[in-house]
Amino acid sequence: MSSAPTTNLASQTVGGFLESLDAKVPTPGGGAAAAITGATAAATAGMVVSYSINKKSLSEHAQFNTDAQKQLHRARAMFLMLADEDAAGYGVLNALWKLDKDDPTRVAGWADAVSGAINPPRAMLALSVDLLRLCESLITTTNRQLKSDLGVAAVLGNAGAKAAAWNVRINIPLLPENERAKANETVDAMLASADQLCAAIEAGCA
Repeated sequence: MSSAPTTNLASQTVGGFLESLDAKVPTPGGGAAAAITGATAAATAGMVVSYSINKKSLSEHAQFNTDAQKQLHRARAMFLMLADEDAAGYGVLNALWKLDKDDPTRVAGWADAVSGAINPPRAMLALSVDLLRLCESLITTTNRQLKSDLGVAAVLGNAGAKAAAWNVRINIPLLPENERAKANETVDAMLASADQLCAAIEAGCA
């Protein structure tokens, strides 16, 4: 199952987060790692845009880049929020998991707990694909001197998508049997899109 910090991820230092991630504790875990990767991708792309908005040679793209910057800021915040939701979802599911399968509390709360565990990483995956799609549009609107940084953002965005997918798939067996195939197909389709977008961005920045 995926996991994330039990405290607000956005308030942690980088060193503190990595120390916690390295420790033998339930959270932070894979969910937090996926979220940090996605947020870093958004921030890296944001830097590229920041160096482009007031560049005279790119004045025709100024409004587009300004709007893109806002989207990237929202994406970065969303990744961190999803990490916290992932941690909360993990906690609920883990508590129910320890109960007997026939325990009334577990029976009553199981479906919601599974949804609470799988939805945050699924949202991270979708957000990663959206981020990559935005990065692709930035190839021709941003400062070419930062093309390597945009390439880094693409690679990180794709890595975030793959990491989120792992956190979705580990929970798919907990879904009702009639929902599992569709869930796997959706993950496969989003990962294919992420790979294609990343490749297009890297080629465009080469």
